[in-house]
Amino acid sequence: MPTRPRRGLWAVLAVALCAALVAITWVVTSDGDSERSTSTSRPPPGTARSDVPSEPPAGSVPITVVKIDNVRSARPQTGLDIADVVYVEPVEGGYTRLAVVYSSELPDVAGPVRSARETDVELLAQYGNPSLVFSGAAPEIEPVLAESEVRLMRHSDYPDAFYREPGRPSPHNLYARLPLLPRVDGPGPEQVLPRGDTPPGGRPIAEHTVAYQHERYGFTWSPESRRWQVLLDGTPMTSAGAGPVSAATVVVQRVDIAANEGVRDAAGAPSPVVRTVGTGPATVLRDGRAFEGTWSRPSPEDGTQFTTGSGQPLPLAEGPVWVLLVPR
Repeated sequence: MPTRPRRGLWAVLAVALCAALVAITWVVTSDGDSERSTSTSRPPPGTARSDVPSEPPAGSVPITVVKIDNVRSARPQTGLDIADVVYVEPVEGGYTRLAVVYSSELPDVAGPVRSARETDVELLAQYGNPSLVFSGAAPEIEPVLAESEVRLMRHSDYPDAFYREPGRPSPHNLYARLPLLPRVDGPGPEQVLPRGDTPPGGRPIAEHTVAYQHERYGFTWSPESRRWQVLLDGTPMTSAGAGPVSAATVVVQRVDIAANEGVRDAAGAPSPVVRTVGTGPATVLRDGRAFEGTWSRPSPEDGTQFTTGSGQPLPLAEGPVWVLLVPR
């Protein structure tokens, strides 16, 4: 007479079957979202890499950084008028994208929001672990972002905080409602980019042009407003609903560029990675004068310091700052 399998064998088979079903379910549910990290070490949405957020240093302030589109179809952008710092980053094909830092004031809406780059990890480390608002990133860059100290704010993680503007073409129509997104305290813009009185020296200047491969930024000094009016390709930059964009200080920071050969655009151009730790030449425009000097940043956690040719401190003026990261 055949013998029945023992009850213990059935139990082992049941456990194995359950494990297999769990594995299959994980694969199915985690596949197909190209804007989510492929790294299994990625933290939950809105958290830094550490399970226990580090205590912010004394004097910390709320920091939100938004990646904003800069092609012709994206203009005029929204929220540029109240930015504390605007970084101009070189991206694929000789174009640029903006990393916009908000601290003293937060707009209700900013955009169009676009993707992050590997450049952002090193650049933003000087602000502690700020909130980074972006649309997504290439799969090869997602693990790098996940291992950084920034708090990632994708539209796929916070759908209620983003919307599409029907009057603009996709993908240049994604906007973020910033008050609906978490913020993190960190070193403020005046700690990262020290401010102070106008140093002696410099040369009077009424306008200055900075050329990238396919874009030209112009800065025209206005004695009445004591600001530099910002132009792009000969046209004044404006912020939707607020008018022309201006800066109290413009920094032209000459930097080294590395090519990320693993990330390319549709035309096959590699993604540039800007090195903002180290030292190099810089031109600082403030108070209607141009100062030639040097920028220095010893480590990712340090802010960026500027000195004149004689080695004296070269502080920036109070007010909004534009920093153009230009390949040297």
